[in-house]
Amino acid sequence: MTAREEAEMLRGLTTVTFYSPDFEATKRWYTELFGIAPYMDTSAYMEWRIGDYEHEFGVIHSSYAGTELARTAAPDTIGRAAGAVVFWHVDDVPAALERLVAMGAKEHDAPRDRGTGFITASVIDPWGNVLGLMYNPHYLKVLGSA
Repeated sequence: MTAREEAEMLRGLTTVTFYSPDFEATKRWYTELFGIAPYMDTSAYMEWRIGDYEHEFGVIHSSYAGTELARTAAPDTIGRAAGAVVFWHVDDVPAALERLVAMGAKEHDAPRDRGTGFITASVIDPWGNVLGLMYNPHYLKVLGSA
């Protein structure tokens, strides 16, 4: 095993998890955004597989925050924009941002040119979760080599 292989502990995005107190509205909203229904759909958790690599996008009912089911967030952090932002590659950041705002999201960070072809923006979904958007030339290079 090479030193790089040993160092590559984080091998890829598996699941992004958001919280929502209104499961039915959240399911409708993200089903419209993704164009597919969740493949896993329970009263506590729902999940979609999306994108080129079928990354998992999950939503936990907010009532489970801080419980054994969902040790990923403290109850007082649910429903407010805070913490890390996961950026999803999109081919057109302004168009994606426009669509999300039309669906009821709030602009969190306007489109920004980060240099060398990278463009980012983010929104806050109707339940307070931050959804990042990015045009990422590196993502396209990796996708093209797969």
